[in-house]
Amino acid sequence: MPRLCHSLEIRIANYFRRDQVIKNSLRMGLSVVLSAFCVFCINQNAHGSGFGIFTQSASSLGQGAAVVAHTSSPSTIFFNPALMNNLDGTHIEVGTTLFFPEREFTDPAGNKSDNQDTIYATGTFYLTHKFNDKLSAGLGVFNPFGLGTEWDGNWEGRYIATKSQMAVFNINPVASYRILPGVSLAAGLDIIVLDATFERKINLSGIAGAPAGTFPDAGQKFQCDDTGVGFNIGFAADLTKNITLGASYRSEVKLDPSGTVSYSLPSGIPPQLGGLFQGMGAKTHLTLPQQVYAGIAYKDLGPLTMEAGMRWEGWSSFHQMTVTLDNGMSQTTPRNWKDTYAINFGAQYKLNDTVSLLVGYLYGQNPVPDSTFEPAIPDSDTHLFCIGTDLKFNRFSIALAYAYQLQLDRTKNNTIGDPFSPGTGTANGRYSADMQMLAISLGYRF
Repeated sequence: MPRLCHSLEIRIANYFRRDQVIKNSLRMGLSVVLSAFCVFCINQNAHGSGFGIFTQSASSLGQGAAVVAHTSSPSTIFFNPALMNNLDGTHIEVGTTLFFPEREFTDPAGNKSDNQDTIYATGTFYLTHKFNDKLSAGLGVFNPFGLGTEWDGNWEGRYIATKSQMAVFNINPVASYRILPGVSLAAGLDIIVLDATFERKINLSGIAGAPAGTFPDAGQKFQCDDTGVGFNIGFAADLTKNITLGASYRSEVKLDPSGTVSYSLPSGIPPQLGGLFQGMGAKTHLTLPQQVYAGIAYKDLGPLTMEAGMRWEGWSSFHQMTVTLDNGMSQTTPRNWKDTYAINFGAQYKLNDTVSLLVGYLYGQNPVPDSTFEPAIPDSDTHLFCIGTDLKFNRFSIALAYAYQLQLDRTKNNTIGDPFSPGTGTANGRYSADMQMLAISLGYRF
């Protein structure tokens, strides 16, 4: 066997030496692979439509994020900063949410692949201060977007994606002003920091034009980062003594992530083949979508407060992705995402001055059409079921929440797959997913 492998390497090496045109074509093909990789992976799904994250505090999660028209937490900076005027004194809150995703792929023959057992976490920090009856200000640091997707390195769709991680941090200073009794407006800046890593496998046999399985797969990693700035505004109005209307808006944020592509090559491949995989820089463009939140809260039910709300996201701005490499090559791939809506309901029942019970539900659409659906973005319509509790001890507060997210099954039936072996590696089949979430927030009022 070693002699056969050595002989095969010599034949491939001689083949590359004899035909410079083919060698140049392989180099160009490698650039196409790089571009395709970046295009497939730069946007991902996580915990919301597209790759949005809406678990911004334990209290809000327990109410299904239906907290745009009422609040008792400084996390209102995320949902509707106009409600900061309802918080007396100074409030500080820190929290985290743990995500336990389960994804399964079933091919037409009934064979299954599961995602790797990985726990993802997000963190939040909020600070608000009320200066007087009219003016309040605050600072929030949170993850409005992100992802966590990891598949086995040998699964059918490994040439599309194996591991995808993206963290987006928002540093959000904001101020709220009560313009009339019961009516407040707020405005702030969204200072966005993006850091991402995406991995997939490279089919060396396909690139070399050799029979499948001739060479082991190579690994490819793309790391990129960028910063950008947007804005957010909020509105809250007491329609009656017991009914409040709230709405908020976050603008698009344009980013130009750039970074490097690197490779891990198996041993024993011909030097001429391995020499094609040199690390290089790459850049692309990404627009985080504009978002609109609205809700109406009703508080004239004794200890019970209820809210119904909606969310709209402008994912249609993501109609294509262009990736440019340091060698000057670029490639544009259509995405054709669509705008999405979500509806949610939440309730808070105050048992006594210490304990409140929370419950919520959310249904959300996904923006990914069938034509561009693939396993790096395994998004689908979502049902989210939530419970939780708020605990208050004098100036201290603790919020706990649990949520179960069920994503509707999705079937992939398109040509996205291995760029060098058309019709293979498409990972066409049924995708099923669900996720459990645990959240805790700790607060203190000065």
